[in-house]
Amino acid sequence: MNTLLSPLVTLLLVTALMGSFASPAAHAIIPDPMPPAPEPVEDILRLQIFLDTQLFGPGKLDGRPGEITEKALNRYQTAQGLPLTDVATHTLDLSSIGTTYTTYSLRPEDLQYIGDLPSQPSAQSKKKYLPYDSVLEFLTERFHCSPELLTYINQPVKIGSLKPGEVVKVPNVPPFLIEELTQIAKLPEVPEFLGRVIKIDTREKILTLYDGDRLLASLPITPGSGYLATPPGTWRIVGIAQMPTFRWDKSVLEYGVRSSSYYNLPMGPNNPVGVMWIGLNKAGIGIHGTNSPQTIGRSSSHGCMRTANWDVVRLVKLITQGMTVIIEGPAPVPRPVLAKAKKTEEEPPPEVPAEPEPKKGFKLLFWKK
Repeated sequence: MNTLLSPLVTLLLVTALMGSFASPAAHAIIPDPMPPAPEPVEDILRLQIFLDTQLFGPGKLDGRPGEITEKALNRYQTAQGLPLTDVATHTLDLSSIGTTYTTYSLRPEDLQYIGDLPSQPSAQSKKKYLPYDSVLEFLTERFHCSPELLTYINQPVKIGSLKPGEVVKVPNVPPFLIEELTQIAKLPEVPEFLGRVIKIDTREKILTLYDGDRLLASLPITPGSGYLATPPGTWRIVGIAQMPTFRWDKSVLEYGVRSSSYYNLPMGPNNPVGVMWIGLNKAGIGIHGTNSPQTIGRSSSHGCMRTANWDVVRLVKLITQGMTVIIEGPAPVPRPVLAKAKKTEEEPPPEVPAEPEPKKGFKLLFWKK
């Protein structure tokens, strides 16, 4: 038998091999059927990590397909002038990610951000700082992921029992560094960002940032709804506070009426407005962080637009006081008139930031559902 291949066969084989390696882009491989949750699909997790690093936020990293990941993909494709696809058929070049996972060694200094976190505002108001309530919460926020993912990829390690010096496997994303955030009542204006515009679609639960026609970033948010829907309109950023404090008032939550019975809650990653407050020229309304990043894009707020702490700290580096914010979506549903409710304003807002205090930041009226 002649063991030499004919020129035609050789050409076909070379062409096939070159087609396999010519482009670093590849379709995502999504198993059918999907593995049981919370087992991640590596191709989806890799895509989520890529989008997260580009500030086209897929929400929490979990390696599972979903609406938030697909919205992030489509907005990134729009920004790059690429055709829109679903997660399974994208052809993005993800080679910049390198490995999907890296490792993290828990440090003794990390423990100062983890501690007792009372559940009631009355008890929280007596603390000087609202910390993470567990090592698991600290690590999931630091590496932008779901607790289910972190627990799964580290089996049989018990995350809650980790000690300083012990190592865990984590998604390969730039970590959110709570230790770098100090309390600043009002961040300085950045003149070169004044022409940029934030656009928010409360129906889609998406925040986008534009510089002219150029789409710079896209983040999932949780807007208000019903009586406390985020107000549509064209607004302006009047101030950005880092590590704000918070004014908790039950009357505001239930009736939209400010009362004299309230609690001042200290700063910290578990402050109800998270680590950043971006106030608008609509009383009590702003864009801010959250103490519940796992619910972003999946629930509703009391009027404001909240996003994950790991997203809002990066957004703040691209925006400034004085910028325009355009909000599109349904207006608040009219609230029934309450005969006994004595209003202190004509239309009391769900959140009311006080004037910034040099040492305490903004005090806000708000509470998550």
